[in-house]
Amino acid sequence: MSCRIYLDHAATTEILPQVKEAMEPYLMEEFGNASTAYGMGQETRNAIEQARERIAGIMDAQPEEIYFTSGGSESDNWVIKNVAGEKKNLGKHLITCKIEHHAVLRSCQYLEQLGYEVTYLDVDSYGQVSPEQVLSALREDTTLVSIMTGNNEIGTIEPIGQIGEALRKRGIAFHTDAVQAVGQIPISLRRLPVDYLSASAHKFHGPKGVGFLYMRKNKGLSSFIHGGSQEKGKRAGTENVAGIVGMAEALSISTKEMHQVRPRLIRLRNYFVERLLHEIPQVRLNGHPYKRLPGNVNISISGVDATSLLVLLEEEGICASAGSACNTGQTRISHVIEAIGVPEDYAPGTVRFTMGRQTDKRQIDETVDCLKRCVTLLRET
Repeated sequence: MSCRIYLDHAATTEILPQVKEAMEPYLMEEFGNASTAYGMGQETRNAIEQARERIAGIMDAQPEEIYFTSGGSESDNWVIKNVAGEKKNLGKHLITCKIEHHAVLRSCQYLEQLGYEVTYLDVDSYGQVSPEQVLSALREDTTLVSIMTGNNEIGTIEPIGQIGEALRKRGIAFHTDAVQAVGQIPISLRRLPVDYLSASAHKFHGPKGVGFLYMRKNKGLSSFIHGGSQEKGKRAGTENVAGIVGMAEALSISTKEMHQVRPRLIRLRNYFVERLLHEIPQVRLNGHPYKRLPGNVNISISGVDATSLLVLLEEEGICASAGSACNTGQTRISHVIEAIGVPEDYAPGTVRFTMGRQTDKRQIDETVDCLKRCVTLLRET
């Protein structure tokens, strides 16, 4: 059955019509390579630089601080591996937390194989890391701290501002994976004390396969992809012009409409949570009750397997995702759910619903009613 109710916006979002319209000229008639000297190439070069200026303006940064990448994973890898490599003469210790995206965690694990040391901070039951935890983990050889802005599974927003201020006083480089946060919550890179920030267009109604990395002006990095001189010689490869233009348009729309979309999603989220907790027995909300991304609802249901529940929901045309991954027929609890200490009888029944700009109250009511039927059926079998 096709997806009638899409509640997996944390996985990806649809391209907005205005974004598609902005991209189309660079897919057809304006197809020139931006590295060429003739007119057609210079037209696409101008489009890239205009998009850079536009994104910088929206994010309250400078154009020379914005670098285009293929998305969040590349941006995360670039920062973590290159900062570690460039500063290894100062130390080989990094700090992150246990609920980071795998792009961060696996980059850190890769560095451990090369002889680096990584401290993986615990989180509290809401999934938050405190500034005090970060400071207490610092060592003389610490060169980088990476803490995400908003968690992709449970939606918890971390105290990035406080952590960044504490690290800045000590001269420690600070990176945040803001893939789930950009376009969802207000971010000013002039005010936010981070040195590096990762973002991905398809999380805020832009195209897949394009993102950006913010590098504070005095915190540049060496090349991650070697080859041509694109992105000021730091990121080789022919630019995805249509994707870059589409990303700028999507970010502009998401930011302009945030004052309307965000409060509506928060109200809808709170309504969704209230119905779930009051109408389905033995359900718990994961993540912080209000310091969370606006459209995120992550729940664990006792006595239910998430994979089976998602199959039943899909049969009803409702698309969501599990907080656990199915591996060879066995339910494997996600690292995030383990880290926040979800009880064993609840953890396998973890499901994430993430709402977007098109989600409405009727869809939420229908989803709750369907969930009630599905949970009852699964508990009886």
